[in-house]
Amino acid sequence: MAEELKIIDSLWVLKTSDGYKIGLTNEAQEDLGTITFATMPKVGQSLQKGDSLIELEAEKAVSEFSTPISGTIVAINEAVEQDTSVLDDADQTNAWIAILKDVDEAELNQA
Repeated sequence: MAEELKIIDSLWVLKTSDGYKIGLTNEAQEDLGTITFATMPKVGQSLQKGDSLIELEAEKAVSEFSTPISGTIVAINEAVEQDTSVLDDADQTNAWIAILKDVDEAELNQA
């Protein structure tokens, strides 16, 4: 399966067998600097496009990232809660935040 990342407003979205994985782009990582704290979403939470997905505190800025798609969170990257440096990974696919299900693909394709 070819990984096709769709970049939307400093986040990437990747369709996987588990759902739609959303993560932080390398560009966003550079803009933020070292991430010191993350407020993660909750599993089971339903989000509408534009809702707050994650709030990050970093050396250069405090930023809130909105979800680029609507859906229900079925998993979060629990490693982030132990060590926020996971979100600074040079391989941006390791800097994932959450996986959403019940996503409207048409909404993603409009982005």
